[in-house]
Amino acid sequence: MPRPRPGRTLTGATDRPGDAGDLAVGAFREDGPWLVEPDRLRWRVGLAEVRRHTHAEVPGLIRRRRLPPARRMATVSWHIGLALAGWYLRDRRCGRERSRAGLSRRLRRAFQALGPTYIKLGQVLSSGEGIFPPELVAEFKLLRDRVPAEDFATVRATVEADLGRRLEEVFAFFDPTPLAAASIAQVHPARLADGTDVVVKVQRPRVAQLVRDDLAAMSYLAPHLVGRIPIAVLANPPALIELFAETIVEELDFRLEAENMLDIAGILVRTGQRAIVVPRPHPRLVTPRVLVMERLDGFAWDEVGAMRAAGIDTEAVLRAGVVSFLEGALLYGVFHGDLHGGNLFVQRDGRVALLDFGITGRLDETRRLAFLRLVMGGTMNDVRSQVVALQALGALRPDADVDQVIADLHLDAAPTDVTQLTAEELTAQLRDLTRQLLAYGAKLPKELMLFVKDILFLDGAVAAFAPDVDLLGEIAGIATYFASRHGGRIADDIGVDPRQQAVDLDGVRSSLGVGSDIERLSYRDLQERRATLRRKLGPDR
Repeated sequence: MPRPRPGRTLTGATDRPGDAGDLAVGAFREDGPWLVEPDRLRWRVGLAEVRRHTHAEVPGLIRRRRLPPARRMATVSWHIGLALAGWYLRDRRCGRERSRAGLSRRLRRAFQALGPTYIKLGQVLSSGEGIFPPELVAEFKLLRDRVPAEDFATVRATVEADLGRRLEEVFAFFDPTPLAAASIAQVHPARLADGTDVVVKVQRPRVAQLVRDDLAAMSYLAPHLVGRIPIAVLANPPALIELFAETIVEELDFRLEAENMLDIAGILVRTGQRAIVVPRPHPRLVTPRVLVMERLDGFAWDEVGAMRAAGIDTEAVLRAGVVSFLEGALLYGVFHGDLHGGNLFVQRDGRVALLDFGITGRLDETRRLAFLRLVMGGTMNDVRSQVVALQALGALRPDADVDQVIADLHLDAAPTDVTQLTAEELTAQLRDLTRQLLAYGAKLPKELMLFVKDILFLDGAVAAFAPDVDLLGEIAGIATYFASRHGGRIADDIGVDPRQQAVDLDGVRSSLGVGSDIERLSYRDLQERRATLRRKLGPDR
């Protein structure tokens, strides 16, 4: 098997069951039902052009029209208008906390009534813990598992139309009840005619056209919502719609998702990461609307107690997830863009099974190097390189004066314990920070948004998987791992050799709001500090 060259994806498959020779190609389980090989998948033909065309379609989809799709716009306006009116008349005057909770609940119900596109938008927002208000995140999490399933007749029709055969000719068994029903598709357990257990992802009917109509309506409506609803200032509605459009259009072709699976599986092999496994897509049964893949089983992500009872080292599980995520993003520019509990489970051998690759972050070389400088700068407390990297990523205006940004935002100040500040001092600092960021045109580009969203998910997972681990020690350990294992490549990429640079966690301490005297910080400690800050700021601040 030839060794993959940097930047080239090794993917392909044949039908030789029981052969584990594809473990040199992707991070799969050993006893796979079929073999993955390079350049043998018919459904991959022309996918590079499909991906380019999909990306090129986005600007036209979100271009604000003089007139949106009339019928769909009327439906959207009716549901969103009712939600906002109900909030204005009943919840708005009930205190800020209850007001936001009421608005979040009404918007979630409106999104659910509006169907797949808005449900998907709600699911994306539900992963934004730390970015969006907690009330909004909590409500929209309900959209992950409370989506009504399509009837089986509709599912059968889609599968038969795309595969060109009757269901019974392909499957010995096809469960009419889905394992999960999401916004774009639903997943059914099934058994192939040869007895192989699989899962089948089936796209909802007419969703592709509905998404396009909804994006047109959203793009028309979003500017009118700026400043009118309480969401994060730096993630304004038009920017969210642009991000959403860029992510959802790729999800409409399951061939691209299958390619994402193989790309990430290949990267895991190149980095020597075997603690994560990816299901194999079927060599033939992949179409734009149907994706048949290997079935994997294990503990649900939230069954941490059961994992520990089975002897699984949950700290090691989380550490492997963080390292593999960073390796994919920083070294190869490809990473899973939608990490949440529904897309992960842990096998009994302790390996993490990674699922649902519809949203995958892909960085061109310029942005990959910027990400690498950003993270390496963080471990070495090189503030200037971090700001330059953020500028290259599009998070700051291209003409922003880097030194002035550092001075205005006090980025070079010594770490301080923010819990020792008064409520008035905290509020003033936050207000000043927001004003300065807006002045420099701060925003979250798509890749940075996905990256931050995944980091926030992994941050939250620490509470269950490793609540007593020393966060500062873990960060130092991961930085040392990257220096020792990938130091040569990093030096070639950005001209900075981490093997020759000491780890300096003062920048990390600043981001966590702790003083330079803190040598150890567990996640429990961090949560207590965050609770103190929330009490100081209070619901009315």
